[in-house]
Amino acid sequence: MDLWLEHDGARLFAVDSGEGAPVLLLHGGMADHRVCLPTLASLSAGLRVIAPDQRGSGRSWCGEPLSFERLTSDLLAWMNKVQVERAAVVGFSSGTGVAVHFALAQPGRVAGLALLQPVYGGVEQGLTPEQVGIFSWMDGIASQALEHGIEAIKPLYAAAPEQFREQAMAMAMEYDPASIVATSHFLSSGAQPFRSQADLASIRVPVLLVRGADPMHPGTVSDLYLRAFARVRALEPHDPLLAEKLKEFCATTLGGKLKVQRE
Repeated sequence: MDLWLEHDGARLFAVDSGEGAPVLLLHGGMADHRVCLPTLASLSAGLRVIAPDQRGSGRSWCGEPLSFERLTSDLLAWMNKVQVERAAVVGFSSGTGVAVHFALAQPGRVAGLALLQPVYGGVEQGLTPEQVGIFSWMDGIASQALEHGIEAIKPLYAAAPEQFREQAMAMAMEYDPASIVATSHFLSSGAQPFRSQADLASIRVPVLLVRGADPMHPGTVSDLYLRAFARVRALEPHDPLLAEKLKEFCATTLGGKLKVQRE
């Protein structure tokens, strides 16, 4: 089911799929909820999944400056709209930053965190030199969209895996130029969702961590999370049972409430 929400000067979009205990599914930057569709399909077979296009992404157009505070406020507004008091929160890539910030700002609304290849090491650590280079390159290309149109961002998606490249390119051509620029500026700004390892340690809910192992998702960030969280389980990104383990984690943090699927 498609959902719309007017909040903080923007019209925001999300999909609501499945029945059962609630899961919030957060995509990464320069993308939208559609990159999470395989995970959404897996989780919604037994759970209720709300997957927003975050502000400045997909159909949630917003050309104004972004911040973790605004993105967290949007997430809280979505939970209130769909009348969800507490949920498991699953974040991919830079979506993990919103998930962590939300858990710090609204601890009573989060039952568990699944962080898939986190990006952010916190204010004390900041972006790595490799991340600075990647995000600066992305911002330089994306910024051309205002003058030259959305086709200017094609080089950002040309390096996608061949089996996903055509789909990713078609998805990107639907984006709003001002929104893409707002998102790329936010990513390249170096803004962080938390200050220190001590902030992470204050999050007491169960955490499922899928380790990062590339320049955008450094292993050093995953190592920081492993040291900080008291209740954490780590998986490798190519674990063949990742989808099943993620679903099991979400169900467990939500009290084992998987909706029985009938043939």
